[in-house]
Amino acid sequence: MSRSSFVKLTAASAAVRGTVPTILGADDKAGIKPLIIGKDEHTYEVLDGWARLPTNMSFGNTHSVQETADGRIIVHHSGLDSTCFFDPDGKFIEAWGGSTYVGHAHGMDLREEGGEEFLYLATTGMRKSIKTNLKGEVVFSNDYPKEAKDAAANPCYANAGQYSPTYTAFAPEGDLYVTDGYGAGYIHRYSATGEYKSSFGGTGDAPDQMRCPHGIFCDTRNRERPLLVVADRSHHRLQYFTLDGKLDHLVTNATPQRDNDGSGKFRYPCQFSHRGSELLIPDLAGRVTILDMDDNVVIHLGDNPNVGQRANNDVPKSQTVPGVFCCPHGATWDHNGNIYVAEWLPYGRVTKLRRV
Repeated sequence: MSRSSFVKLTAASAAVRGTVPTILGADDKAGIKPLIIGKDEHTYEVLDGWARLPTNMSFGNTHSVQETADGRIIVHHSGLDSTCFFDPDGKFIEAWGGSTYVGHAHGMDLREEGGEEFLYLATTGMRKSIKTNLKGEVVFSNDYPKEAKDAAANPCYANAGQYSPTYTAFAPEGDLYVTDGYGAGYIHRYSATGEYKSSFGGTGDAPDQMRCPHGIFCDTRNRERPLLVVADRSHHRLQYFTLDGKLDHLVTNATPQRDNDGSGKFRYPCQFSHRGSELLIPDLAGRVTILDMDDNVVIHLGDNPNVGQRANNDVPKSQTVPGVFCCPHGATWDHNGNIYVAEWLPYGRVTKLRRV
């Protein structure tokens, strides 16, 4: 591809949000200047193909990404040795998992507990929620919650095949919340040590029901009143609940603002990361969104103008464009304000957006 064609493509990718990526900075070793997207305080250099695996390794679908306290970046993917550690420059450090999570790896959340960090894995195909240390040693593993009952006191599940967890959230006092995003649509609450406590939600179209509650996060931006926020993906909205599972409010495409293209702020919201007063949301349909304290859109990053590539797991690697996303599935801010985006693509794609 010629440089002129590349610039045209990257410019088109930003047309939806009205901000054209700018080519800035000194030439790199290949003679191509850095690609810059965003604007104002949300301006980033695109580091496409940031994660560099050894030649004898390959990614499966890249689903989740987290940062450890010492600055390592963890990528969770569906292939062999599914949990990979990198330094901030994308250099591979180590990996674990063997064949255990092949085809099952999905949600990966991290929490510090008593000076040690732990990973919480939501394994869709294994139908388990698993806690491990950073070495991959299992602390506990939960199967589907046989005792779970809905609001009418009916069992939530007849069998394990109806359960397929996707992500985990953590309340300030220690409780865990696991989304059954690919199963029956419930949110299940557990104690910090993994004992089942209660359930809420379920599949449906009522304000407190969900269709693919994909991601969940304990929003502590208001420290006086923490709330659970759920990415109700197929309803194209966020649902906020109290910590005991009562609906607090909805954030939809109708309120309080819409994008210029009329598509609303959400297409298929997947998951959350927060920094200060802002929420970072990977949207499976081709962009990453940042919301302010009032859940207004601050910016969409990497918006894909090609509708056919949005949420499309079959996009060939040769057709991806730096700075333009196809299937953002997981994303996180690091401690310096850089963003890492993992995309649901079979060859794996992890992009770093370096804050400039």
